[in-house]
Amino acid sequence: MNLPNKLTTFRVILIPFFVFFMLAPNMTGINNYIAVAIFIVASLTDLLDGKIARKYNLVTNFGKFMDPLADKLLVCSAMICLIQTGQLAAWIVVIIIAREFIISGFRLIASDNGVVIAASYWGKFKTTFQMLMVIVLILNIQMSFFQILGMILTYVALILTVVSLIDYIVKNKDVLKEQN
Repeated sequence: MNLPNKLTTFRVILIPFFVFFMLAPNMTGINNYIAVAIFIVASLTDLLDGKIARKYNLVTNFGKFMDPLADKLLVCSAMICLIQTGQLAAWIVVIIIAREFIISGFRLIASDNGVVIAASYWGKFKTTFQMLMVIVLILNIQMSFFQILGMILTYVALILTVVSLIDYIVKNKDVLKEQN
């Protein structure tokens, strides 16, 4: 297993620790900071694994499949935790997770046809804004600037989620055509 794939695997391993600190009873107020630190480290592995894979020509089908899946697991886990803590509306998370299921379905159909669908730029922008949104919401800084920033990041992430879904469907509509 190459380094980018190890980083992707490490990101997945960090998720249960992140969830624990997000939902653990308040440990003198530091659990959110530990959770956000874990989330940031996991998010940075996403940036790093892609750069290393492209720079050193270490792109693999495992990476093309697992990297976006690891992102989905990390971000969706975080958003579900944010519903539990009352910081994110469930309807927003339902739309975002529905998009992830639809894209995963596309990828499964494509893989049955021997095609690997890599992440698009819209998907990468979506993931970046979702990660920024999660960080701001976890920190939950009670200043109007940060509250407004959290709301803006939430709606930008939501819009990018829908745009990236449309982009995937349009670019990959042939995947749904029956193979004879």
